[in-house]
Amino acid sequence: MGVASAEREMTESDWHGYTKQAFKLDEHPCFVVAPTIAAPGKPWVWRTSFPEFHSEIDRELLRLGWHVGFIGVVDMLGCDAALDLMDRFYDVLLSEWGLAHRPALEAVSRGGLHAYRYAARRPGRVACIYADTPVMDLKSWPVKCHDGEAQVEDAIKHYGFEDHAALTAYRENPMDLLAVIAEAGIPLRHLVSLNDEVVPPQENTLEAQRRLQAMGHDMEVVTVATGTPESKGHHFPLAYVFESARFIARHSYVLPEAKEYYALR
Repeated sequence: MGVASAEREMTESDWHGYTKQAFKLDEHPCFVVAPTIAAPGKPWVWRTSFPEFHSEIDRELLRLGWHVGFIGVVDMLGCDAALDLMDRFYDVLLSEWGLAHRPALEAVSRGGLHAYRYAARRPGRVACIYADTPVMDLKSWPVKCHDGEAQVEDAIKHYGFEDHAALTAYRENPMDLLAVIAEAGIPLRHLVSLNDEVVPPQENTLEAQRRLQAMGHDMEVVTVATGTPESKGHHFPLAYVFESARFIARHSYVLPEAKEYYALR
């Protein structure tokens, strides 16, 4: 359990059988979920988007002793101001909860913008990235998304672009920052559906993998054949839960002697 600062208002509730402590940073919702018994060194997984969606991996990590953290800046689409808030959230979790210095980042969909741009800003703070259908390029989503007009306007507003042309000319998308990720050797794992029309894998995950391989790095890519028709292939029942939890645990463990244990589970 964390110790709140004197000024911070904290609310406790149940989250799938674990204690969630919720608070706000500049009116942005945040929370920390604590395991029953914390693993040595207090490793944690940092959700960058939609924490109630596909939470199976987080629940498995809680069972293993990982904390789960979240700050709600997803609508800011990974802009610099969102990354500033993420810096503040990181500082709070280390100072008030005593969590490990290098969390795993876990992204869903547009949360890929936050995870990768934050990892490029602070590569020494990131143990690994696990991502579920992540956006890697604003030019793919929301620009090409048939109903993404509102998100295009959000991107223009939050990034401070003058117009649509400035958005499409932007060269600090996750796809453009992969050299930093490769140089840092950050382990990566993506789960995608091959018929995703919202965040097409060929323009996002698979293109990122091709670029990383050319740099001498790589990512684990796990695919499912089809997502649901109503989501245009973007959503699907979560597959490979234990394998993905093991990936996160293996790369974000804190004590060296734990490596073999989490690698084999």
